[in-house]
Amino acid sequence: MSKPPRSLAPIGDADIRLLRVFRTVVECGGFSAAEVELNISRAAISQHMADLERRLGLTLCRRGRAGFRLTDEGHLAYEASLRLLASAESFRSEINTVHGRLRGELNIGITDNLVTMPQMRVTHALRSLKQLAPEVRVNIRMIPPNEIERGVLDGQLHVGVVPVRRGLPGLAGLPLYQEESLLYCGDGHPLFDHSDAAVTREAVEAADAVAPTQAQLPHELNNTATATDREGVAFLILTGCYVGFLPTHYARQWVERGMMRALLPDTYHHALEFQVVTKKGAQPNLVLERFLEVLRGTGNGEGAAVE
Repeated sequence: MSKPPRSLAPIGDADIRLLRVFRTVVECGGFSAAEVELNISRAAISQHMADLERRLGLTLCRRGRAGFRLTDEGHLAYEASLRLLASAESFRSEINTVHGRLRGELNIGITDNLVTMPQMRVTHALRSLKQLAPEVRVNIRMIPPNEIERGVLDGQLHVGVVPVRRGLPGLAGLPLYQEESLLYCGDGHPLFDHSDAAVTREAVEAADAVAPTQAQLPHELNNTATATDREGVAFLILTGCYVGFLPTHYARQWVERGMMRALLPDTYHHALEFQVVTKKGAQPNLVLERFLEVLRGTGNGEGAAVE
């Protein structure tokens, strides 16, 4: 007769500490990289992981010459631990809200390569939050928009910065700014040294182009390569073999050094709206409300949620 499945005893403080170690190990990619982040020895980390595996009755990871990797059970436990830790943090934030104290965490997901936006509204809001609440711990994750939206919905993230694409049920948006993009080629590309008058649409549309995998562009080009993010697009443009769209604020660093140029900017351009998203109906969170206030530029202490 087979044994009944093992039930997990109630979660205690010790388990929460072990799960925080587990989360850090996974996000750092192994024991060695987690040493600095956790400020404990590799042997201590190994012991904590062994204790957690015994506690859960699961093998969470494989470690050895082949490197660190999660088992299937480890992946499931990691996702469950993120939800549990996020719930614990939400509880702490709610209690701090009752006391009117700005303490706790602010977990933010941001689409890559926005730090060079000249408006810098997110940067200014984070600076103001730090001045208002020096005890708040800010955690930023640079991940794709779909992961940000999922993280906000399931509570792993308090707030996200994503392009305006479709209205997802359960998410509320606050307009942030508009990002302009142009079509670029790199030094060494056949069109790079042409005068503006000599560049034709036919030549541009015949050139090999790199397209982002997670965006729909308004122009038809000869897409022979893809990239998951803007840095990948920039890498291929800089080979001198491809043309591709980049935000003007991001491409400026290479344009000013003579390594890129825009092609027919009056024809090949588009704008992308960005927004801040939060979860509709989320429990009150004083830290998040203050962040949204300063992001709006109000700073009046009213603390309205994003609608």
